[in-house]
Amino acid sequence: MDTIVWLMVWCLILGSFVGFLAGLLGIGGGLIIVPALLYLLPKVGISEPHLLYVAIATSLSAIILTSASSAKAHWGRGNVDFTVLKALLPGIVIGAFLSGFIAKAFLGAYLQQVFAIFVMLMAINMWFPLKVNAAAGLPSNSVIFVIGIIIAMISGLMGIGGGVLLVPFLVWCGLAMAKAVGTSSMIGIVIACFGSLGYITTGWDVHSLPAGTLGYIYVPALLAIVSTSVLTAPLGAKAASIWPTPILKRIFALLLIVIGVKLLLS
Repeated sequence: MDTIVWLMVWCLILGSFVGFLAGLLGIGGGLIIVPALLYLLPKVGISEPHLLYVAIATSLSAIILTSASSAKAHWGRGNVDFTVLKALLPGIVIGAFLSGFIAKAFLGAYLQQVFAIFVMLMAINMWFPLKVNAAAGLPSNSVIFVIGIIIAMISGLMGIGGGVLLVPFLVWCGLAMAKAVGTSSMIGIVIACFGSLGYITTGWDVHSLPAGTLGYIYVPALLAIVSTSVLTAPLGAKAASIWPTPILKRIFALLLIVIGVKLLLS
């Protein structure tokens, strides 16, 4: 019991940090939550073969509430394009659900290396933001379907909401930035929900996981993270109008590089 309390205290702190960063810099929490959980979860008996899966699944499930809060705000401002949302949803649902099965097919060490490289790529993109030129409009439904599957699978494998991949794609499709972000936040809920369901399904019959897990999701850590992240995200959003966010993004990018290198070498 003492170790669970210890973990939840640290996850409350983690949630506060992640929520504030999400509001301040507009980043998804998975890039921080997953590495932090890789350190914390062994203390409560989650063994090496399942550690990365539990960290990713717990991060992904935490994004459900974060995305819902963001989506509600964007919905109220009319920043959701339902035509694009409807076109993307079938591929998003399939890709997100399959991500848990694909993750289990990976050897944990290889998946950790893939995650480490992804973290470093996101850091580079944060330092040198990708500039996307809008195309004439939406591609064909079959192309959107395939792209939706790919984006959702990558997001589910990395334990993120997908905004870092979806927003550039939607801007390329011709959406204004506000609509791209708002539509992405709605899709993030779907990715997180169906991705979490995939990890619940694949982890359901794993008997070596400790009490408190739902499939591969470690519920005590999840509850602690979301209980504070939803409180600090608005504070981060307020600070964004005062603090020098471009400089802070570069500092955070350096932090991600360090995390990525450490994961790659461990």
